[in-house]
Amino acid sequence: MMIKQLAGAHGFDFCGIAKAQPLDEDARRLENWLKQGMHGSMKYMENYFDLRVDPTKLVPGARSVITLMKNYFPGENTLTPDTGASGSKEIKISKYALGKDYHEIIRAKLKEMICALQEKIGEFNGRGFVDSAPVLERTWAQRSGLGWIGRNGNLITKQSGSFFFIATLIVDIDLAYDDPFAKDFCGSCQKCIEACPTNAILPGKVINGSKCISYFTIELKDEVIPVEMKGKFQNWMFGCDICQDVCPWNRFSKPHQEPEFSPIPEILNFTTKDWEALSEEAFKKIFKRSPISRAKLKGVQRNLKFIQSS
Repeated sequence: MMIKQLAGAHGFDFCGIAKAQPLDEDARRLENWLKQGMHGSMKYMENYFDLRVDPTKLVPGARSVITLMKNYFPGENTLTPDTGASGSKEIKISKYALGKDYHEIIRAKLKEMICALQEKIGEFNGRGFVDSAPVLERTWAQRSGLGWIGRNGNLITKQSGSFFFIATLIVDIDLAYDDPFAKDFCGSCQKCIEACPTNAILPGKVINGSKCISYFTIELKDEVIPVEMKGKFQNWMFGCDICQDVCPWNRFSKPHQEPEFSPIPEILNFTTKDWEALSEEAFKKIFKRSPISRAKLKGVQRNLKFIQSS
């Protein structure tokens, strides 16, 4: 209970705890997924396989995995930034990328929480991870009782849907563990599968990452997006929220209370022409602390050209 109170005090919305142990079933699924090439050009997914499926390889002597979740849902007024100008197509940017880079913000909160926890219980060995290390966050969230993994591959909570960042804290101390979330509340719903324009969501909760719009607009570094994807992006320039937007459970999403996630003004106000006219210097200055910097100006302009020509 003390850890969950600390999590709330440090800005996290949900906290669950599971026993650290190898994820044998996930290891088999991940190995099969990689063999089928569903990671596309994301070769880093092939690295550190043993670390991904065994927390004791990441933190020697690991006993517990603490999962922390932070809401990033922006509210109705900023669901889909419309930056279309004088007849040009609107430009869509994933909700998670509207504000400052969540890696920095959550990493700082994790460090503060670790220090606070050590003050309470004494020294321990532990590491915090925010989507930047080989950790299967959604599996640990499910094992910690926080929700279930939906057909779209996202962790879904009954209370607030799926617009959450997931952080993981692996420690070498025994704690009181939560029961895994045992039920799948997707039921017979197929909305995410039906809505995905690139057919990236397959039966059995398998996501073909190499066909996801987020993959093409963020991860793919090629100069040209495959021509067979023309007309399928629905004007998503960076990331994609389609499978979450259509999920019935996200009707329960509530606006976040994190000032650092407030939209960067330019994201909401830029016209298509503003995006196209961006200089390298201006891009680096405006988006220095934004997830959009990951695509680089070259990638953003490639994506813009692609959706405008579709």
